[in-house]
Amino acid sequence: MGDNFYMGLALDAAWPYQGLTYPNPAVGCVIVDKNGAILSISAHQKSKQAHAELNAVKLALEKLNPQFRFPKEPNDLHAFILKNHNNLLKDATVYVTLEPCNHYGSTPPCSMLLASLHVKRVCIGVLDSNQEASGGAKFLRSKNIDVKLNIMQKECEALIGPFKEWQKGHFGFVKIAMSLNGVMSGKAISSLASRTHMHALRDKLSLLAIGGNTVRTDNPKLDARLVNGKAPDVLILSKSKEFSKDLELFNVLDRKVYIESSWERFFNASFAMLEAGPNLLAAMPQSIKWMLVYRSSKFKLGLSPKLQSEWRLLWQGLKGEDSFGWYYRE
Repeated sequence: MGDNFYMGLALDAAWPYQGLTYPNPAVGCVIVDKNGAILSISAHQKSKQAHAELNAVKLALEKLNPQFRFPKEPNDLHAFILKNHNNLLKDATVYVTLEPCNHYGSTPPCSMLLASLHVKRVCIGVLDSNQEASGGAKFLRSKNIDVKLNIMQKECEALIGPFKEWQKGHFGFVKIAMSLNGVMSGKAISSLASRTHMHALRDKLSLLAIGGNTVRTDNPKLDARLVNGKAPDVLILSKSKEFSKDLELFNVLDRKVYIESSWERFFNASFAMLEAGPNLLAAMPQSIKWMLVYRSSKFKLGLSPKLQSEWRLLWQGLKGEDSFGWYYRE
């Protein structure tokens, strides 16, 4: 298998956590032994938790020595591995979608971890443009580790696109759910697994926007109850400010609800999502470039939405009985 194959596995591991790692980037990592056998595939899953490299190293060592009893806290895990790895990953190759960090943040540097393991090669998808964390490739080379850059660079750049945007102050995307034949109307179109994933994303949002007609028709709660998470503040996009306060979204604790006809609040939010019905999807600003689509495995009666431009599929996977994917508008 070539480098692109293994990097592709790292990308597939990272994309399901897109947005869930906020404010960190989504990152995937694969470790193979000197014969090319896969030892582990993992990803960064949540801010302030273990980075992709640390997760992958842990899984690889568990496979090679099931007797290990690893601590859960990232800093403790890092220290435990440095002390107990016994050179089990010597001469291994590591594939990581983003340059290993080279600074002490919530966790110690991944570059130092990989160097201490005496791996032979580190293949990197894209260099880190964040000056505070960059320099991992240079450090690894200083330790006589073979570093190969720009493996599937375009695909790895796409993966960290949201991270680069929220570093500038704003990342916004539109989310839709549809049946297998493209119908968007009605409640609970997607599976429980898809809805749980969406609730996990809501827990990370600073703002959720929705059209006034959808609020009146569907009476959504728009919380994160399926993951016991924090419900985001809501922006109702509507020319009319008349809404019954008995509607569910108005009765969620610690939530602010704004009713406005302007998109300004959406574009000033650091991490914003638009829950779009067919009408709002057709009318949303062209500056919204990212779209998350949940597609049910079932057919449904109704009309399909009309998109005003073409969207390019970046990645697609499965979520329960549904498929879900991230798209980008050029």
